[in-house]
Amino acid sequence: MSIRGFADRWPFRRKLNLLVGVPLAVVAVLLAYLISDEVGQSTDASDAAQLVRDSGQVAELVNLVEAEHQQAILLSVRFEATNDGGTPSQSAYRKSQQAVDKQVEKVRDTFGDRLPAGEAQALREINGLETLRNTVEQSYLPADNIDPAYTSASDGLIDGLDLEHNANLATTFTGNLLDSVLRADAAHSSFETSVFSATTGDSNALIEFTNAVGSYDLYTYQASRFARFATEEQADELSGIEHTIPQREIAEAYAELQIDPSGLQAESPGAVRKAFADAMSDYPNYPQQAEARLKITNSLIGQIATRADDASSSASWRAGLLLNLSLIGFVLWLFFVVIVRRSVVRPVQALTGAAKQVAEVAGRELARVADDDAEDDGPPMLRDMPVTAKDEIGDLAEAFNHVQTTAAALLARQVVSRRNVAEMFGNVGRRVSNLTTRQLALIDAVERGETDPALLERLYSIDHIAVRLRRNADSLMLLAGIRETVLDGGPTELTNVVRAALGQIEGFQRVGLRADTEIMVEPDIIGDLTLMVAELLE
Repeated sequence: MSIRGFADRWPFRRKLNLLVGVPLAVVAVLLAYLISDEVGQSTDASDAAQLVRDSGQVAELVNLVEAEHQQAILLSVRFEATNDGGTPSQSAYRKSQQAVDKQVEKVRDTFGDRLPAGEAQALREINGLETLRNTVEQSYLPADNIDPAYTSASDGLIDGLDLEHNANLATTFTGNLLDSVLRADAAHSSFETSVFSATTGDSNALIEFTNAVGSYDLYTYQASRFARFATEEQADELSGIEHTIPQREIAEAYAELQIDPSGLQAESPGAVRKAFADAMSDYPNYPQQAEARLKITNSLIGQIATRADDASSSASWRAGLLLNLSLIGFVLWLFFVVIVRRSVVRPVQALTGAAKQVAEVAGRELARVADDDAEDDGPPMLRDMPVTAKDEIGDLAEAFNHVQTTAAALLARQVVSRRNVAEMFGNVGRRVSNLTTRQLALIDAVERGETDPALLERLYSIDHIAVRLRRNADSLMLLAGIRETVLDGGPTELTNVVRAALGQIEGFQRVGLRADTEIMVEPDIIGDLTLMVAELLE
């Protein structure tokens, strides 16, 4: 079965519903997809903002790890400077360890179930520093044995967030911003620790100076990377790490190291103690710089989180606006569709009803012309269709009104024609009936005065022919709708009605009449019944 044949059997209203409903459903699906996409972007941006805020705790942990790193360097240098078998105080180092362990638990609590697998592994590596801590507390340990563990732990904390590959952060470059600011902070922190370690004059001073150079280059690269994605104000704020008062002191120390890197390592325990004492006099600058740097980093993290929140709010606002506009559009569309649908369906239904009315009226007229002998009550009145539109349906209504007017005129003309024919039949019937009545009266008069049997026989034949002629005249009047009833008489036996009918036919001698019982006939139908029986007997 073809689609065309299948659709041809559908009602017109269903076709309109399909014509409007299919595009409406397609548009609804597309809008639903767009709205769901905007909602998904809003959710992703909200999750990204939460991740950025949570990463502030990771930045805090990185700084605490670097502070513990500095304390480990201090303790190791104290072991080298003492050189008398004594054990230097370990309270500051253990206090920094406790701060790191506490911050590890805080990071776990902050992320909860959202803690990335890589970050969980990095936190376990922090807990795995216990062996190194015990070694540092027991005796002197070169800085080049301490640095890799703490540097790896700090880098692992940032790598564990996997910011550059997070899909929720990719759309707004939030991942690049956050990753670069965290790595810039960690690199500068490592730079500060390496500068301090190089100024202590221990046996690894030159290695620490080399680490400082590499860390500063890394900081410069990450700051430049951050500037590519951040605003100019944010880039200036990050560069503020280099313009704090403690950083000036650290920068001077770094500049002094650059003068003669080969002479950084002290040659004797006394020289180590002197270099260590000089380094310790400048040490307060390092915690102060760490605090200032962390403040700037947290400020930038807050701004990045706000940027993600703005992206979430913008996507949510777009989704709400799109949903509201869609609802309003659908309501207006449905309202317009209903109006258009009614403007099409109602005229078509009205035309159908009018066509049925014309068909019914024509059918009644045809039936009445064929079978009904009632009097005509005038031509039928057909109501014109109102033309409510100036489109194709309006043209159809005008054409239908013209057809209807023509049909009504034809029916009216038919009624007039039938009336004229009926009047003609009636006039002819009356005139013939009057003439035959007069003729019968004359024949009766002649019969009463005549005694010749042969002549009487002829007169009876003429009388019988005149009776039959009067019957034909009565038939003409009956066809014209004229009925003459005799109401002044009483009921008559049916046998008398049949005998009267026999008297009006030619071969009445051939009919035998016998009645087992008698039936009375009402006077108002005697004439019609007599005429009908006569026609049937004829």
